[in-house]
Amino acid sequence: MTAILPGRRAVLTGIGVIAPNGVGADDFWKATREGRSVLGPVTREGCEQLPLKVAGQVSGFDAEEAVEGRYLVQTDRFTHYAMAAADLALEDARLDREGQPPFGIGVVTAAGSGGGEFGQRELQQLWGQGPQFVGPYQSIAWFYAASTGQISIRGGFKGPCAVVASDEAGGLDALAHAVRTVRRGTDTVVVGAAEAPLAPYSVVCQLGYPELSLATDPERAYLPFSPKASGFVPAEGGAMFVVEDESCARQRGARIRAELAGHAATFTGPSAWAASRAGLAHAIRGALEEARCAPDEIDVVFADALGLPEADRAEVLALADALGEHAEFVPVTAPKAGTGRAYCGAPMIDTAAAVLAMEQSLIPPTPNVTEICHDLDLVTGHARAAELRTALVLSRGLMGSNAALVLRRPY
Repeated sequence: MTAILPGRRAVLTGIGVIAPNGVGADDFWKATREGRSVLGPVTREGCEQLPLKVAGQVSGFDAEEAVEGRYLVQTDRFTHYAMAAADLALEDARLDREGQPPFGIGVVTAAGSGGGEFGQRELQQLWGQGPQFVGPYQSIAWFYAASTGQISIRGGFKGPCAVVASDEAGGLDALAHAVRTVRRGTDTVVVGAAEAPLAPYSVVCQLGYPELSLATDPERAYLPFSPKASGFVPAEGGAMFVVEDESCARQRGARIRAELAGHAATFTGPSAWAASRAGLAHAIRGALEEARCAPDEIDVVFADALGLPEADRAEVLALADALGEHAEFVPVTAPKAGTGRAYCGAPMIDTAAAVLAMEQSLIPPTPNVTEICHDLDLVTGHARAAELRTALVLSRGLMGSNAALVLRRPY
């Protein structure tokens, strides 16, 4: 394994977002800062009779416009989102792909489920018509690593590539993997996650999660930290980023949007929400330590916000354990209450929101939540102006992973 090279720091120079509340960082941020909720009825074909009634669906995205036909036919919706978001991130970073050495750019994505819609369609053809009707891309389109592979092939990126196959917290772990890749000598990494869990087969799999909200009213389906909390609403979409070595980014005159200062991860077991208190607190402390950041330097927390009373309580207590007295005063927000949780894509969307919040000195609100039953300063109603130098992004997965990421605004 390549050793960590001294003096290399990883910075974020490009953001690409494909989210239920906006395609592109500008539209996404406008909706997020306004606290707009876009949760609504599940309209994907074949899902009409299933118990899941509310989700966060991406609208205004045309895969045929965003992705070339030869890639479109061999990939699932989750990879369409990832490729489009990667294009937006590379454009935002103003990275000259032609001027980069082919082995100087790597790709890392995270995935929680892979291409369920593509896989279901091909299996239906197998059982309904026979094996000769199954397309050759069935073997790759459903796979967790499909987005990494297709982004690297399409872009000609031959640097270190990887996939984090995990639950929700895997999104932050993918960012940490990108940071380590930069520190080991790769100048640029395209990193992120996008999910598409709203096909019939995928929804049926999710119905086994006791944390899933089956509420029918979009305004009441996902209410984290509220006395009316009844679980989470799933979503599709995600975000991709361009992460670079700081010296390389400055040398080419790139706009540095944030420093990826610290990360840590733990594991406490599936649906063990009381135990996640200790695991999440340990991850927060680890991220702070790596970032050399004192607890009172955290200016805003983007919460995991599962929307289950026991899990929400554990997160609040974890913040108190890790941040001490500062936990009582630090603003906390959960914009995903208005878009849903896009599994591995969820902390990526939160990371994009955190970077934009620091740039705009504005904390976006938590949509739909009007009552708070936990001891924390949850931002609701309207965005709050604040000087933001350091942000903490939290994520927990249904399978038991916990992760924390510290972001710093560049000076």
